[in-house]
Amino acid sequence: MNIILIANNSERARKLALTRTNIILAMAVFSVIIITLALVLNFVSLRYADRIDAPFLRAILVNPQEERHQKIQMHLQDNLNIMASKLGQMQAQLLRLDALGERLAESTGIQSRGLLFKDIPGQGGALSDALSEELTFGEFNQKLQELSNILDERADKLGALDSLLRYGRVTKFVLPSEMPVETDWYSSGFGYRIDPFTGRKAFHEGVDFVAETGTSIKAAAGGVVIYSDRHPEYGNMVEIDHGDDLVSRYAHASKLMVGLGEVVLQGQKIGEVGSTGRSTGPHLHFEIRHKDKPQNPSKFLKKPS
Repeated sequence: MNIILIANNSERARKLALTRTNIILAMAVFSVIIITLALVLNFVSLRYADRIDAPFLRAILVNPQEERHQKIQMHLQDNLNIMASKLGQMQAQLLRLDALGERLAESTGIQSRGLLFKDIPGQGGALSDALSEELTFGEFNQKLQELSNILDERADKLGALDSLLRYGRVTKFVLPSEMPVETDWYSSGFGYRIDPFTGRKAFHEGVDFVAETGTSIKAAAGGVVIYSDRHPEYGNMVEIDHGDDLVSRYAHASKLMVGLGEVVLQGQKIGEVGSTGRSTGPHLHFEIRHKDKPQNPSKFLKKPS
């Protein structure tokens, strides 16, 4: 490539020849200059950003750095917010586990330092000679998620155990296990006997507790009164439904103290001993029936007589 230069005050023309080598060399020099200027500007913007007062230069040099820094800070803040949310959930789960654990410990009566849920367990050990490595954000997030899953699993298991224990405590009060009268013996047991009226062998579906007239009759367990009236054979009789098709029967009473549909508690007075109905003397005829089939009361009562 030839370039001809002509001056106004000169009659001679100058000729400049550009070869490919000259063009490549010029472009290389120009690129080096551009890169050098860019590095210088970047250094100035980082080193003297707080000293630049000119708005125009500050907009050119500082603003891009600030925007990049703000984006990084926003990304970190978002990650911190996510971690804080997970941490809050885990704290709530721990409070729930503490409450469940303390309730279970109280229910079982266990008093052990291993069950002090509010105390932080001790930890320790010798300093390892191996090089320690800092956790990355990804590893920390993974460990946090694993711990959260473990807490969920433990909470579900403790909740199920708590339900079983509470069910056991409730069953204790709805199972007819308390003696209906304060006596230690009975005049007739459960099973076959000689009927006092006919003199023949007959099946006795309950037990007869001998007691004086007016002695308190107590509910063997909590439940709902499903019968409270006079029966042609049992005399004044009360029946209590304890749930699960389990019913207790109290017969020959002189007085009834509860009405149909009334809710009674274990040990509550429901009547008084008498000799009404088919009876030879003051006593309480007591039955336990499951699905209307007679059961041996001695299997239920705390003090079988």
